[in-house]
Amino acid sequence: MPERDRPRRRTAPAPSPTIRLRRLRRTEALREWVAETEVELRRLIYPLFVRPGRGGSEAVSSMPGVFRYPVGEVGPLARRLADEGIRSVLLFGAARRKDDEGSDAWARDGVVPEAVRAVKRAAPSLVVVTDVCLCAYTVHGHCGLVRNGAVVNDASCERLGRVALAHARAGADVVAPSAMMDGQVSAIRAALDRAGHEETAVLAYSSKHASAFYGPFREAEDSTPAFGDRRGYQMDWRNAREALREMERDAAEGADLLMVKPALTSLDLLTRARKRFLLPLAAYQVSGEYAMIKAAAAAGALEERAAVEETLGALRRAGADLIVTYFARDVARWSREGR
Repeated sequence: MPERDRPRRRTAPAPSPTIRLRRLRRTEALREWVAETEVELRRLIYPLFVRPGRGGSEAVSSMPGVFRYPVGEVGPLARRLADEGIRSVLLFGAARRKDDEGSDAWARDGVVPEAVRAVKRAAPSLVVVTDVCLCAYTVHGHCGLVRNGAVVNDASCERLGRVALAHARAGADVVAPSAMMDGQVSAIRAALDRAGHEETAVLAYSSKHASAFYGPFREAEDSTPAFGDRRGYQMDWRNAREALREMERDAAEGADLLMVKPALTSLDLLTRARKRFLLPLAAYQVSGEYAMIKAAAAAGALEERAAVEETLGALRRAGADLIVTYFARDVARWSREGR
């Protein structure tokens, strides 16, 4: 029979799907009702740059909305932050004077200890975390001591222990070593315990990569290395297994919390670490990530609030319990304003 004379078969209509995933996306109320991931304000840590001297705050040109505050302004600022709903701060200090050893980093009357005392007097409910490193205090700008043109490890760990102890004596709740020296957590834990500060917690920058996203921070802290770079001690971003080894070692040395840095380029590490470790995990949404979103928003390329909420949500979804972010005050404001 010629093909044109054959009876045509009617195609049966496709069965209507019984599983319709769009049902729960139909309205804003439904989407909010079933949302799996929340970025609660209590999980955000707000970084604060503290400088010596008097006068007003100084803007960081590469980070719109971020400032360096003199110690005298830190107390009133801490009260405002607590009133806004901020629960924790991460303090970064600047040196009154730099030297080869970075000795101002562990001075009792140094910028960070003074800032810790100011925060605790003004807003005792805030959790105070302090960055423990030498880069902003040394003339060479490296995170450890330099001997014969190279950063030495063990002597640097001893100095980091001094820094952490100065912060703990001032009242810091958590010290956060970021120098990426082998054994730094062990050295700090031992220094704290010997001095009777067993209750001070350690947040280890365990997986801190030598990243292209730190540039604005170095401006804020005046911590660009005078020679070479930090790839000899910060991690190669290509190595995920090595990052997990760093976390394992820090956990074994007594770290109470672990951190990955930068955040958005470490989503896979967060997920793998979440499955492997029971310790709380933090992610640092670093200065370059902040500056990129700000620049894109200023250029009209994206909507800032939506981008911030999505990126922070991705970090929570990947496994971060805590997030260090310069957007914390913005999130607090948006929370007060509502959607």
